[in-house]
Amino acid sequence: MADFKRWKEQRLLRADGSRKGSVDEPIEGIVRLLNEHDSFCTTSSCSGRMVVMEQPSLPPPAEATTGFEIQKQNCTWLMVTHQTCAIEDVLTALKRATDDAIFKFEPFVLHVQCQDLQDAQLLHMVAIEAGFRNSGITVGRKGKIMMAVRSTHCLEVPLSQKGKLMVSEEYVDFVIQVANQKMDENRRRIDRFYTSLQFALENRDHSSSSPLKEKEKNSSVDSYRRRRNLKGMQKDGKCPSPEVYQHKRGLAK
Repeated sequence: MADFKRWKEQRLLRADGSRKGSVDEPIEGIVRLLNEHDSFCTTSSCSGRMVVMEQPSLPPPAEATTGFEIQKQNCTWLMVTHQTCAIEDVLTALKRATDDAIFKFEPFVLHVQCQDLQDAQLLHMVAIEAGFRNSGITVGRKGKIMMAVRSTHCLEVPLSQKGKLMVSEEYVDFVIQVANQKMDENRRRIDRFYTSLQFALENRDHSSSSPLKEKEKNSSVDSYRRRRNLKGMQKDGKCPSPEVYQHKRGLAK
């Protein structure tokens, strides 16, 4: 615990090494909420973005084994936005391309180092329920626990070759409309994630500070699941009234 606390303090003192140099506004609340808790430290994040990227043409077949790394190193960003965009923005960027260019939508991603596995499991459950179903937990050789919040609704479309637009402007507009829909859904998932995360952390903090909960020794993950399930049953009309529920558990006066 002491090692994690010391590492976290050092990490948060570092300058932001991203291209932008700061946390994206739509996820500032999430990053702040996690870093305010002793059990979490965010290491990288992106709220979601649309990019027009220029990359070198594919190498000859004989060089194909190293072509990917060469392309990755020599990519040039012609446009990047963390909002929805218009066809004019993309066409203007494509006019500057002299090589192959692609349009990409990349959804919200967040990497968090967790103090213990139970913290990572809580965060993973919140992410899955919010719609980020490609999320996962990794444990390093030295016990470093990382939780990645990810989803699969990406989009990547090649648009030009050697500076020449290979599709119609009508198709470009169609691709942008699809990407904008994905960005809107991405924002809704972020909102769900933030709301559920607040609830889960508040519930965990309350449970750990309650003597009765300490005696029961219920984990924060199990407690959160029970409350979520009860809420869903009440919504579907499948849950008995509070009086009946209390009577069955022997809690009625």
